[in-house]
Amino acid sequence: MSVYETHRTTSPFSGLFGSFVATFAAWNDARVTRNALSRLSDRELDDIGLSRGDIDSIAARL
Repeated sequence: MSVYETHRTTSPFSGLFGSFVATFAAWNDARVTRNALSRLSDRELDDIGLSRGDIDSIAARL
């Protein structure tokens, strides 16, 4: 099983560019989570208390 680190350090960027970087980072974190959960089997998802229909809502929480 893989482990994904989702913690980000404070961005050295500020202003509009910093906002863009933060938005992109959040989108990418959700994408990585969605892909990782999608690769799990239905049995593995059930073991962690999820169903295939929960994947999008879990990824959106990040």
